[in-house]
Amino acid sequence: MKIKTSTLRTGLLVAGPLAVLVVGGALYLTGGRVVETDNAYVKADKIALVPEVKGRIVAIAVQENQPVATGDELFRIDDDQYRIALAKAEAQLSEARDTIAGLKASYRQKIEELALAKANGALAVKDFNRKAELIKTHTVSASALDTAQNELSVTQQRVHVAEQELAQIAAKLQGNPEIPVEQHSLYREAEAARDQARLDLEHTHVRAPFDGIVSQVPKVGGWVDADSAVMALVSNSKIWIDANFKETDLTHVLSGQPVTIAVDTYPDHTWTGTVDSISQASGAEFSVIPAQNTTGNWVKVVQRIPVRIAITADKTAPPLRAGMSTIVEIDTGYTRPQARTVSNWFGGPSSHSAYAAEATPAK
Repeated sequence: MKIKTSTLRTGLLVAGPLAVLVVGGALYLTGGRVVETDNAYVKADKIALVPEVKGRIVAIAVQENQPVATGDELFRIDDDQYRIALAKAEAQLSEARDTIAGLKASYRQKIEELALAKANGALAVKDFNRKAELIKTHTVSASALDTAQNELSVTQQRVHVAEQELAQIAAKLQGNPEIPVEQHSLYREAEAARDQARLDLEHTHVRAPFDGIVSQVPKVGGWVDADSAVMALVSNSKIWIDANFKETDLTHVLSGQPVTIAVDTYPDHTWTGTVDSISQASGAEFSVIPAQNTTGNWVKVVQRIPVRIAITADKTAPPLRAGMSTIVEIDTGYTRPQARTVSNWFGGPSSHSAYAAEATPAK
């Protein structure tokens, strides 16, 4: 039985828009749960290796893009001048010890000299007093009394000088004649200079501060200055993803939500992860010259908020390298209110809604 053309046309005119409405409604009700961006890149800890001392590179222990472990030597700087500096500092430390020992010996000597001066002073007092009595009977001459008085003044002055010299030596011993050599400032200063020279010598061996891959390896014979970058080290273990989402996509994004990751380099492999944290500021806030939105020609632009994604460990996955482009999808577990209503009609509350309610607050 043939269907009339007019009937078929009418059916299509009704069914077509109805199908579009049903599909559109379904997409709307199920939409909003997953947010996605391709403005996402693999990140890793990376540093520019800066030597603590200057000099000429005399040895390179690694090659370009070679894996290294923490503590591995990367290159060595000529250490002749630093060995000489260490020997000089050790000699100065020994000299400081001898100087302090000499001060202690001088202090003991001055104590003896002071005791002798006081004894001579006491004898001079007796001699002066005796002659002062004898002159009354004209037993001694006036000149003899003058000589005794002068000797008394000299001995008293010697006592005073000895006391001043003793105080001076005591001050050099920091007020404690029995101070241990290791606690004296002269020794501690020389010891610090020795330790600095030893540290400078150790710094001629530049080592890896963490596990990673070296790059921009210098050449033997090149000159390096202290505090100037020589080579780079990129971690091959601590890796994450920085995804820059539009601010309008982060309404329901929370820390701990599951993430699916696709890397452009490896289209046949998929990584998983979780939302680790959400930046407190947009990318524009970190610009050297931030946008001046107070000007009269302001145009609203949707901002990007960095989201850090922690990657789940996967020993079977290909190696990730810093800077790789990725596409990330965050499953927020969010369900539109209309979809929850429909779900209630057909069997109860939405599990997606329950997941969203259990999500932890964003960092």
